[in-house]
Amino acid sequence: MKTRTLLALCAVLSFRRAAVAQVDPFEFEVYPAQTVGHGMIEIESLNSFVADGHDEGDAGTSSGDFPSNHMYRTAVELTYGLTDKIEAAAYLNLAHPNGASLQYAGSKYRLRGSLFEQGQLPVDLGWYVELEWNKTPQFDSNELELELKPIIQKDFGPFELDLNPKFVKALVGPDDSKGFEFGYIVGLYCNYRRWLSPGVEFYGGIGLIDDIDPLSEQQHYIFPVLRGELPYGLEYNVGPGIGLTGGSDPVIMKVNIEFEHFVGTLF
Repeated sequence: MKTRTLLALCAVLSFRRAAVAQVDPFEFEVYPAQTVGHGMIEIESLNSFVADGHDEGDAGTSSGDFPSNHMYRTAVELTYGLTDKIEAAAYLNLAHPNGASLQYAGSKYRLRGSLFEQGQLPVDLGWYVELEWNKTPQFDSNELELELKPIIQKDFGPFELDLNPKFVKALVGPDDSKGFEFGYIVGLYCNYRRWLSPGVEFYGGIGLIDDIDPLSEQQHYIFPVLRGELPYGLEYNVGPGIGLTGGSDPVIMKVNIEFEHFVGTLF
């Protein structure tokens, strides 16, 4: 009897641990309300490296079977402006676990739009809908996930505040019977110069809305960043991320490089 009880308890704990919410380590990016223009194409390389992480799976930003320590991730994003207010994008996620080769880790497809004209309301508003398709269970046991994000932006003189609350639901996989998880993405920037602007970004998640994870298992990060626009349509956003809870990786570095160019209307 005691053995059965112990096994049942272990099963519950392991099930609970698998449900711990994670930030998206393939996309440390804050979205403003404004989309790319009609006919514009944007190619972006989103890169992160866990300089100090966890040595076991199911902790920090670990991906399935792989521990997070010394994990390198990159996402290649291709965005096209369908109209002046709606854009579509596709992502290819790749990961390089410590001691392993570069591997396919899933794909994402999204639509993002802006509402009203900038400055028409006290805050600028936008929306974001994403489907993540993953056929590599060693990185994520859920094959299909839906992500919804309202986008809120407010400018205060040279300061810019971007809020991206995040709602994630597993559609296909072991977690498809569960509800929505809640996370957040926040960016505060001082637009000092076009080519150099300091800022601070926050990323985190609390778990299921109706079953919040203990604080020690949640992930919360702060990223001091530098961003700016360079010649020839290049933009950058770089900085270190510091984990604020025991469930976070202590140190993550991110480097995002973006190229934007007008290619004409395809539709």
